[in-house]
Amino acid sequence: MELDITSKILGATFVMAVIMGAVTNRTNFCTMGAVSDWVNMGDTGRFRAWLLTIAVALAGALWVEWQDLFSFDDARIPYRHPTFAWPRYLLGGAMFGIGMTLAGGCGSKNLVRLGAGNFKSLFVVLIMGACAYLMTRTDFYGIVFASWVTPISIDLAAAGIESQEISRVIASFAGVEDVAMMRVIVGGILLVLLLWVTIGSSALRSERDNVVAGVVIGAIIFGGWYLTGGPLGAEWIEANDFADEPAAFVGIQSFTFVNPAGDIWAYAMSGADALMVTFGLVAVAGMIVGSFLYAVVSRGFRFEWFISGGDFVQHVIGAVLMGIGGVLGLGCTVGQGISGISTMAVGSVLTMLAIVISSALTMKVQYYKMLYEDASFGAAFITGLADLKLVPNSLRKFEAL
Repeated sequence: MELDITSKILGATFVMAVIMGAVTNRTNFCTMGAVSDWVNMGDTGRFRAWLLTIAVALAGALWVEWQDLFSFDDARIPYRHPTFAWPRYLLGGAMFGIGMTLAGGCGSKNLVRLGAGNFKSLFVVLIMGACAYLMTRTDFYGIVFASWVTPISIDLAAAGIESQEISRVIASFAGVEDVAMMRVIVGGILLVLLLWVTIGSSALRSERDNVVAGVVIGAIIFGGWYLTGGPLGAEWIEANDFADEPAAFVGIQSFTFVNPAGDIWAYAMSGADALMVTFGLVAVAGMIVGSFLYAVVSRGFRFEWFISGGDFVQHVIGAVLMGIGGVLGLGCTVGQGISGISTMAVGSVLTMLAIVISSALTMKVQYYKMLYEDASFGAAFITGLADLKLVPNSLRKFEAL
């Protein structure tokens, strides 16, 4: 029996997600872990692995648009939207960065941990999903954020700039009409720089797991784009457009894990309606299954639970911040940090910078609060900023031991 187009798309999505879950578990690929390694130990191996995923996904994205297969301007998540909503990117990214640090990992990492037996991550995923549902399917975003975010966002279209893609913005300021060629030039330069700091580094090449993670996960991010935007994706979108009952969230997209966590609640509240089985929901399931399979095969499955009431509260706060911040910032460390950046959207870069800096600063505050029991939040915060070289070192309140 031949599968219908939706089954083909979702089936392929599940397979890719299973591979991604297994590889993430095997290689310990984690953006928060990468930030921690860099900030606390000076080890850039995992951070370079994350940059390698961007390089691989970006290479695929450049090829797609050079071949004119489809445009990321039409992506379901509007990474390149001409409204440059900088407050969303900065605040959402900061909330997500703080949240993932408190919750012990980003959305994708918690899915992987859940598959490996960490049931703390079950609470994180469900609470994060509930907050994502609140942001996307109720009036919460409009009431709390839209009233002040929208007026101070920058309308690039009013200045004649059709999208916030980096190459298009540069082309507009430079007066260059050939945006496609500018995309190749700018994207090519970015790709060379990314490869130079990743593959060109012995710190990365000496760690096979980091190279495997970077190449495989980057290829899967591109695979998501090509699956939903290529020939099969075009057939999928067209079939859904003409369906008597269209399915939810059909369109050009790749992997992201905050909004899809909200899809868990939408699917459950719909009474398990098949039309609510989305690309993102299948990706969430695949990540958990892939991690579980690897954990079982490698004998790494371990049941984990909260060690104290304080641990539980910290994870809940982290999950809430990730759910709200991940939707506000239009994505997580995967959704904005890899999928979004592969489209060369300025907002994706800004969001990821906010995530990394806020996560690093949260780690610094936690460190100094632990090191100096009487340390105030303000003193730990200022000292953390000094450690990250964001303020003069003369302002620091404590010395690191």
